[in-house]
Amino acid sequence: MPARAFVPGHVTGLFSVHPDDDPRVAGSRGAGLALSDGVTVTVEEGEETTVTLNGQHAPMDAVEGVLSRLDTTARVTCETPLPVSAGFGVSGACALGTALASDSLSPGHTENELVALAHAAEVEAGTGLGDVVGQARGGMPIRLEPGAPPHGRMDGLAARPEVEYLTYGGLDTAEVIGGDTETLSRAGERAMEALLDSPTLATFMDASRTFAREAGLPTDRVERTIEDVQEEGGEAAMAMLGQTVFALDSGLSDAGYDARSCRVTEGASVVEYAPGSGRTLGRDR
Repeated sequence: MPARAFVPGHVTGLFSVHPDDDPRVAGSRGAGLALSDGVTVTVEEGEETTVTLNGQHAPMDAVEGVLSRLDTTARVTCETPLPVSAGFGVSGACALGTALASDSLSPGHTENELVALAHAAEVEAGTGLGDVVGQARGGMPIRLEPGAPPHGRMDGLAARPEVEYLTYGGLDTAEVIGGDTETLSRAGERAMEALLDSPTLATFMDASRTFAREAGLPTDRVERTIEDVQEEGGEAAMAMLGQTVFALDSGLSDAGYDARSCRVTEGASVVEYAPGSGRTLGRDR
């Protein structure tokens, strides 16, 4: 019988890159938002691994890496309203959801172990450096030290705002984080220092805008959209890594944009366990 997990989307506002030979230790420092728009991952036992995303065959190295680490094969079905490859951590969510749901079929790992193997699989796939740990924690996570448990260290902001988002397309995550990241990481460290000096929602948004501009990431269209929101008295910034703008409350709508709304939410969880696993139903969503 299948098992199912829900993983929130994750938007990063600022980050710095920290490579390591061990993918569990490699990662990023940074801060972001876990979103109620997320990914539902259903895992069923299968003789070979197959992955679908929103009904389409979609092989994912991160998902396959998780199953390889668990020494199993499975049919993995991922469903999400989020844009793909646009800065919402869909790959990380699919990897983490696969790890959580797979373990409910055949228990034997702690939550931290599952987060660590999903993080390592995504790092090796080149599709992200911090989404998995942020999605596992939920809320507004601050990644103080890179890597997955027990290596990484996290904190967070207590704010739980409503959020709107609008995307104009994606950026090549592997190209950005796999290239020369020195300028980007210096900007990310300055932004992190500003946030930790004043850990507020307003500082997070301001530091995120400053980081993106210093790193040279916003397109003209993204920059104009952010400026439009600010002119209406709202707060907006760019999602890493995508041509995506996220705003607090109704900032994008107030500026005249047709945006999707959601909220900051709790971290990933298994929502339906396989019968006979000895576990009960998780939280309804």
